[in-house]
Amino acid sequence: MSRIPTLLLAALCLAPSFVLAQPLEGRLKKVQETRSIAVAYRTDALPFSFEDKEKNPAGYTVDLCRAVVAGIERQLGAGPLQVRWVPVTVQTRFTAISSGQADMECGASTVTLGRKKEVGFSSLVFVDGTGLMVMKSTPGYSLLALAGKKIGVIRGTTNERALADAMKALSVAATVVPLQSRDEGLAQLESGAIDAVASDRVLLLGMVAKAKDPSKVVLLSEALSYEPYAIALPRGDWAMQQAVDAALAQVFASSAIKEIYLKWFAGLGEPGPALQVMYGLGILPE
Repeated sequence: MSRIPTLLLAALCLAPSFVLAQPLEGRLKKVQETRSIAVAYRTDALPFSFEDKEKNPAGYTVDLCRAVVAGIERQLGAGPLQVRWVPVTVQTRFTAISSGQADMECGASTVTLGRKKEVGFSSLVFVDGTGLMVMKSTPGYSLLALAGKKIGVIRGTTNERALADAMKALSVAATVVPLQSRDEGLAQLESGAIDAVASDRVLLLGMVAKAKDPSKVVLLSEALSYEPYAIALPRGDWAMQQAVDAALAQVFASSAIKEIYLKWFAGLGEPGPALQVMYGLGILPE
């Protein structure tokens, strides 16, 4: 079962207390009164949010959310909070927040203006991009080489829009096949039903690890879009957002963020320049 890294616990203990200047309202008031918090997580977004062998929530964003809960506990000064984990899908993740089923969503959710009409978002927690995965036997290794081929992408995602924009920009005529999940995409790719899968690049790396023969699939080098990730929150709930952003700021200001990053992305090396800038921007002064 994933636990908050040791360095993070030390950072939270040493960080100055966050003082709520106004009376509690919204979800944060409910959290204080019930001493519990509902956290939505994806079961299929390895390595950001998934279920481990013991069926416990695990992943990069899940670890960040554990840290956020610890930070909120300290801010409220009400002792430990009971965490209720709520499994969601790519189709239900935002509805769980807007309906009150969950207080925050910790998966691999890209911030968009359209989504902000339904939910709010925390400070950014990761930067990724839409990529393509193909079989190594597929010639060309580029979107241009996929002209006339079949490309699978999950319906309704930012990846679907990024793929359409890239195909238009490069005048690539290919058949876009709607998918319900990345697992479905991997199965269709391995069976030859489709020729490529479009999704967030790091999530595609997680799919490579789940392939029947990882040596036969490859992630293409080109990125089709910019995908900024954040924790989804109730729309317009300033108190909840401020509490979450304050907790994230403490994590980003400590060496614990590197520990969390390397726990899940050691194979990618050190955090890149864009991610380092993102962490820096998340260190909001009190």
